[in-house]
Amino acid sequence: MMSPVCRLGNDIMTESHAFSLADRVVLVTGGASGIGVGIAQVLAEAGAIVLVADRDEAGAQREVENLVSAGHKADSVILDLADEASIVRGCADAIARHGAPWALVNNAGVQDRELLLEATAAQWDRTVGINARGPYLMSREIARAMVAAGKGGRIVNIASAALIGSIVKGHAAYAASKGALAELSRASALDLIEYRITVNTVLPGGVATRGSMEATGPRPDGPGRRMPPLGLSEPRDIGAAVLFFAAPAAHRITNQILAVDAGWSLS
Repeated sequence: MMSPVCRLGNDIMTESHAFSLADRVVLVTGGASGIGVGIAQVLAEAGAIVLVADRDEAGAQREVENLVSAGHKADSVILDLADEASIVRGCADAIARHGAPWALVNNAGVQDRELLLEATAAQWDRTVGINARGPYLMSREIARAMVAAGKGGRIVNIASAALIGSIVKGHAAYAASKGALAELSRASALDLIEYRITVNTVLPGGVATRGSMEATGPRPDGPGRRMPPLGLSEPRDIGAAVLFFAAPAAHRITNQILAVDAGWSLS
């Protein structure tokens, strides 16, 4: 029996290849923990060579070893999203060793809470610096390499369901930073469309991760405390959405937002 086929641009490929990332290099920031681990696992299972980018060198190496032990291809990239020089060095190192990535996943972020009436400029600067400025610089560095390679590419930004509904008190800086990230997606999509580089955004809802549970600030209070109708998402659920945007089949999808909130927006 012949395999189903789909047409991608001028190419025809089997349905099984439409969502394959076989031997394509994908860089995932914050890949050493939380949602980043789930994203890295899903992309590796789709055949990608996953570059786990993180400032936690030991954690990044641990996740690389986990992926390799499972039969996948992976390497670590050490960089700090709060430091432009570190980003430039880390991206240059990754490109020198593996060539221009096919996809960049801007996943790393912080979500510590601080009530607006008690807010500090330091908290704002740290949150916006890591959650918005960091992805802006990552996108600049990796997109330059993608353009030079001339093969197109994918950028997927991980924002938050906080953009479609208030979650918990104390997220003024966090929600603002993720709003900036969503707008970065929109503007980048226009800047890069002529190079066949697509830019899309995923909005995770409630995901039980160590980072969310250990976030500093006041006790969580607000709409986000209610359980989503489909239950809390797992990091791999976010990975599935990233795979959709990163796959060859999504070559005509750009400037789009996909919420993975387990029905929270309906409740």
